This record gives sequence, structure tokens and C-alpha cells, in this order.
Amino acid sequence: MSLLSRLFGSSFGPDKGAAPEHDPVEYKGYAIFAEPVREGSQWRVAARIEKELDGEARSHSLIRADMLGDPDAAAAESLSKAKRLIDEQGDAIFDRAR
Repeated sequence: MSLLSRLFGSSFGPDKGAAPEHDPVEYKGYAIFAEPVREGSQWRVAARIEKELDGEARSHSLIRADMLGDPDAAAAESLSKAKRLIDEQGDAIFDRAR
């Protein structure tokens, strides 16, 4: 199998380009999902913020220009940026999502 993997890439094995899965983090009533995006050999800071408002599930995607070489470091920075956005804007982050 390793010969086939070397010949045909990672199509026979796990996706080496996918970010590790991270559990959501609860912060002030919001659920934050760190979802760094691989771009070449770097990872772009990105997260999804969710909250239920008036019985409706709302979601906001956060993507930043910041790039880091380690997916776990990018996930940690994604959480930090998402928390900062929640602190600054609160539920208003969902106003632009529609």
C-alpha cells in the first residue's frame, strides 16, 4: 500500500491537508468552532461562531488574513480572534450574516 500511496499521492490514506478536528468552545453563550484553512504550507485563521437567538440557530464565519505554519497554533489564534469579535460586537455579528 505504501508504494501505491507514493505513486498516487494521499488518495488512498487520510487527508494530510485537513486541519485536525477541534471541539467547539463555549464562550459567553456562543459556540466557537476553530476551522483553520490550509493554504499551501500555511494555515489561515478561521472559525465559525454559532448561537441560538429567538429560537433560531445563527452562524457567522470568521476568516482572517493571519497565516500560521502550525494547524494547532492557527486553531488557537482562531479562538482568540473569535472571542475578541464576540467581546467587541456581541450579537451584532449575526446582522451581517443574512
